[in-house]
Amino acid sequence: MERSFRMIRTLLLALLLCAAAGLRAQQRVAGYPVSGRVIDRLTREPVPYAAVVVAGQEQRGASTDSLGRFRIERVQPGISRLQVSSMGYRTTLTPEYLVSASTPFIEIEIDEDATQLEAVTVRPTPFRTSVEVPVGMQVIGVREIEKSPGANRDVSRIVRSYPGVAFSPVGYRNDLIVRGGGPSENKFYMDGIEIPNINHFATQGATGGPVSIVNADLVREINFYTGAFPADRSGALSSVLDFSLRDGDPEKQNFKATLGASEVGVSGNGHIGRRTTYLFSLRQSYLQLLFKMLGLPFLPNYIDGQVKVKTRLSEHDEVTFHALAGFDNMRLNVDEEGEEAEYLLSYLPRIRQETFTVGASWRHYAGRHVQTLSLSHNYLNNRNLKYRNNDASTEENLILRLRGVEQKSALRFENRTYAGRWTLREGAELTWTHYANDTRQRLYTDEALLSEYSTRLGIVGWGLFAGADYASADKRLTASAGLRADGCDYSARMARPWHQLSPRASVRYSFNENWSVSGSAGLYWQLPPLTALGFKQEGQLVNESLRYLHVWQFGAGGEWRLRDRLAVSLTGFYKLYGDVPTSVADGIPLLCKGNDYGVVGNEQLVPTAEGRAYGVEALARWQVPGRLNIVGSVTLYRSEYRADRSAPYLPSAWDNRFVVNVSGTWDLPRSWSVGMRLSAVGGSPYTPYDEEKSSLVEAWDAQGRPYYDYTQYNARRLDAFAQLDVRVDKTFYFRRCMLGFYIDLQNVTVSKLRQPDVLMSTGVVENPEAPLAEQRYRMKCIAQVSGTLLPTLGITVEF
Repeated sequence: MERSFRMIRTLLLALLLCAAAGLRAQQRVAGYPVSGRVIDRLTREPVPYAAVVVAGQEQRGASTDSLGRFRIERVQPGISRLQVSSMGYRTTLTPEYLVSASTPFIEIEIDEDATQLEAVTVRPTPFRTSVEVPVGMQVIGVREIEKSPGANRDVSRIVRSYPGVAFSPVGYRNDLIVRGGGPSENKFYMDGIEIPNINHFATQGATGGPVSIVNADLVREINFYTGAFPADRSGALSSVLDFSLRDGDPEKQNFKATLGASEVGVSGNGHIGRRTTYLFSLRQSYLQLLFKMLGLPFLPNYIDGQVKVKTRLSEHDEVTFHALAGFDNMRLNVDEEGEEAEYLLSYLPRIRQETFTVGASWRHYAGRHVQTLSLSHNYLNNRNLKYRNNDASTEENLILRLRGVEQKSALRFENRTYAGRWTLREGAELTWTHYANDTRQRLYTDEALLSEYSTRLGIVGWGLFAGADYASADKRLTASAGLRADGCDYSARMARPWHQLSPRASVRYSFNENWSVSGSAGLYWQLPPLTALGFKQEGQLVNESLRYLHVWQFGAGGEWRLRDRLAVSLTGFYKLYGDVPTSVADGIPLLCKGNDYGVVGNEQLVPTAEGRAYGVEALARWQVPGRLNIVGSVTLYRSEYRADRSAPYLPSAWDNRFVVNVSGTWDLPRSWSVGMRLSAVGGSPYTPYDEEKSSLVEAWDAQGRPYYDYTQYNARRLDAFAQLDVRVDKTFYFRRCMLGFYIDLQNVTVSKLRQPDVLMSTGVVENPEAPLAEQRYRMKCIAQVSGTLLPTLGITVEF
C-alpha cells in the first residue's frame, strides 16, 4: 500500500514537471487546418459545393470545390467530428478525429437521399444505430478509446462501460463476459477480416487473455454488438467486436511514439505514391516489470506488430492488405515468496505463443452494387510446459507438455445492393481449418494416469447468408430480416447446413424525434472449439457426437433522445442455449469455463447441456461536444445452466446478477481532461473444494492445485465488488507536433476482493506408511485477498 502511494507521488511529480516543461516550450497555436474530400459512397464521384462544418464549432466550416475537396482553417485542437450536408444527400456526421498538427486528410462518404426536396436542415445525432441491428449495438469512437479511465487504451476494457458487460474484479485478464455468456462466445473482426482472439497469452479454446494485441492508435471506431448480430458475422453467441481501422494519410507522413501502461510502441501512417496508403504499429511490452513490481509470480512478455496497406486501383476498385502478429512468452517468477505466490507457482504453466492473421480484400463499386472478395489466414501456436514444484531436472516431474496449433483459411464473397429504401445483401464463405495437438499430461480421476495423445484434424466449412433492410420514406420505420446457413465436414450432421439455419429479424419505429421502440429475434450457431473436436483417447476421436452450439436471442426496448446531447434506453433480453458440450468428468458445461490461462475443451464431452440468460439493461449517454462525455449503465440479469433436461438449473460461472458502470470525461481549459469510472459487479458464484480428493498425494501431484466438489457446483457466492478508476490527461499542441501525458490510477479506492481460502499442500505426507494410492498430504489454507492501487504514466509524441 505504502509502495503504491510512493509511486503515485513520483508519477504526479513527473507529470507536473513534464507539464511545466511543455508550458515553457509550447508555442501559441490558434488552430490547425483540416482538409479532405467529400465523395458519393456508391459512385465514388466527388460531391461539389457541399457544406462541411466542425460539429460544435459551426462557425468553422467550408464548402467543397468542383473536385469535392475542402479546407477548414484554424480548427480548435482536440477530438472533433465533421458534419456534411448537400442537396440530395443525407446529412452525415463523421467518426471522431483528433485535430492536431498530424490531422490526416479526411475522406467523407455520403449517401444519396432521393426523398429530399429542399436543403438539408436536419441535425444528425452521434448516437448511431443500424437498420440491421437496432438493439444491442454501441459505437465506440476515438474519445473513449483514448481517454477511458482504467482502460489504458485496451479495447476489451473500454467496452466495460456498456450494458451487459461484466468484468473480472481486480483481475489481470480481458475475458469478455456479455449478457451472462462466457469468454468463448465472442467474435472479433477487423475491416471484415476475422481475428480468432484479440489478446496476448490467449486461452486456447476461448477468447481471453491479460492484454490486447490490437494497438488503439490504428483504430478509427468500433462497433460493439451484444445482440442481433449481422448475418455476415458468423460464430458469435454473446458479442461481436467489429473494428474499423484508419486509412493512411494520402498527403503526408505521420508518426507516433507511445510509452503506455504496459508497453512502449511506435506507429505511423502515410502514403506510397498517389494511390497507396499505409498504417503500421510495433510494440514491445514491459508488463513483466510491472507484474514483478506487484509481486506476481508470473512474468508475461510480448511483442506485437500490425500493418494495413490500401491501394486504389481505380475510382471503383480498391485492395486492402492486413497483417497482425503477436509473440508471447510468460515465465514463472520462482523467486517470488509468500503463500499466494507459492500456490500460483504450483499450477501455472510456462506459456509460449505465436499468433498471426493475414488477409487481403478487394472491393468493387459498381453503381448501386458493392462487391467484396476477401482471403485470410490465421495461425496460433500454443505451448504449455509444467513440472511438479517447477523442477525440470527429471521427466518424472512432468505434469504437462502441450503443443497445440490452430490454422484457418477463409475465402469470402459479399454483394450489397442499395435500391432506394431497400438494401439487399448476399454472400458465401468457404473455410479450411487445420488442428494439430501433441499432449502429455498427468491426470487424476479415481486414480492417477498419464494421458498421451497426438491428433491431426482438417475441417472444410462453408456458409451462405442473405438479408434485406428497409427504411420508410420518413425514416420512422426501419426493418431487417436475414438468413444464414453454416456447415462443415466434421460429421454427417454438421455437414447438413439446414440443421444450422440461422434466421434473424429486427424492427425499429420512431414515434417522433425523441421516442423510439425496437426489437429483435434470432437463432445463432457456433462450432465447438477445435480443442474439443480434435481430442483423442486411445488414438480415437471421442467427441464426434458434438453438434454446433446454438442460442435463441430475443431483445426489445425503448429509447428517448434529446437532440444530440442525451440518450436514455431500456432493453430487455432473453437467451436460450442448446447443444452445449458438457464435461463427462465433472458434468460442467464447456461454456462455463475459459477464464484462466491454459486450454479449454481438451476432454471428453457430450452435447447435452442447456442454458438460459435473461435480464434488463439501462443505458444513459450525455455528451456536450468538446467538454463532457458521460456513460452510465445498469444491468440486472440471471445466467443459468443445467447438464441435461432432467437436471435443475444452476447458476453459471458468469451469474453476477448485476453490473453497474458509470464513466465520464471532462475536458478542461488549456487541453487538460479528467476522467473517472466507477464499476460495481455482483459476487460471482463459486464451487467449494473437495478436501479429501485434493489431499491425496497422487491427485495433488497430477495438477498441483486443489480439486472442486462438483456435487456443490456454484452453491456459494462471493461478495459484491466495486472500484473507482481516475485518469488525468494533458496535451500540448505545437506547430508541428503533439505531446501528451496521462496518469491512470486503477482502483483508487484500494478495494479488496475476498475469495475463499485456497487449499495448498505443505509437501508433508501424513501417512507415509500407507499404500501410494492412499497417501495424503498435510494441507493448509491460504487466504485469497487481492486488490491494490495500480498507477501508470503514459507519454505520447505525435509528429
